[in-house]
Amino acid sequence: MLESTVQHYQISDFAFKDWPGLASVQLAYRDINPTAEKTALVLTCFRGRLQSTLTFTHGALKDYRVIVVALFGNGESSSPSNLTDFPRSSIDYQDCVRAQHQLLTCHLNLQAIDVLVGFSMGGQCSYYWTLMYPELVRNAVIICSSARTSRHNYQFLEGPKAALEYSADYRKGDGCGSSSKALGGLRAFGKAYSAWLTSPEWFEQEMFKSLGYETLSDWDHDAAGTNYYNWNADDLLSMIGMWQKGDVASLLGLGEDVSLQEALSRIKARVLLMPCQTDQYFRWEASEKESRCIPRVTFKVIPSAWGHLAGLGVNAVDRDWMDQAIVEFLKDQ
Repeated sequence: MLESTVQHYQISDFAFKDWPGLASVQLAYRDINPTAEKTALVLTCFRGRLQSTLTFTHGALKDYRVIVVALFGNGESSSPSNLTDFPRSSIDYQDCVRAQHQLLTCHLNLQAIDVLVGFSMGGQCSYYWTLMYPELVRNAVIICSSARTSRHNYQFLEGPKAALEYSADYRKGDGCGSSSKALGGLRAFGKAYSAWLTSPEWFEQEMFKSLGYETLSDWDHDAAGTNYYNWNADDLLSMIGMWQKGDVASLLGLGEDVSLQEALSRIKARVLLMPCQTDQYFRWEASEKESRCIPRVTFKVIPSAWGHLAGLGVNAVDRDWMDQAIVEFLKDQ
């Protein structure tokens, strides 16, 4: 399998859905094993970078050409930190998908996506893909995600968002071309976010010790503190805004009250849904409800105490479990 470096694709006249005029944007991506016959598209997640994204290239997708694409706002593709005219508060998953579609079809000359893989925000973006370009997507693997951001999920995000926005050192728009960092705000963001990453069981069983931390305080120092220092505050806020308004029913153009069930019933691709049983914001019960509306769906719950981080593959047991589930799913097509 051939590894890859990060590449960039420039679009000079891109029109964002809710932003006036045209912008020159870029997508950052990796092209792994480019001579393989079958193609997989893997999308980054919230706070996801290209090099750290779980690609399953050493398991289920080892024989695929795997193209990993960074979402808008992640600091690698166009984001507030690298594009002055970036629409910070109005970016939409539709923008990401239209740009990714141009990368795949116009630049890489691909005619089909054999399997689309997305975790968390990448999973939400995958839902959009299945409905925006149904003729391209044959299979979709959606991990710890949802087709519509729930009210509970929306409100959870208001916490870390407010912690960052109201911090003493945050200044909106400082990111692009600036060396300043809202370190206090980023630390507050991490603190407000930290308890949601895993599950109550994870904390009570002191599972942070499996990561090499002796105490909860040691883990907190990294996971809820310095872990966010390499992120731009406006990038995080931009992605949160996109996450909060995620709703595939909006694609049908029938207003806010359109049935989510109606939208999901139009998905043509085969779909593997893998929520985690302890995820605190993409709850498995919501995924199970969504699964009933998707015509060709396989539903499997990740049995883990790692909560949302189970889908990120932080724990080897969870990673192997997901890999095997993907192998079985693709074998049955």
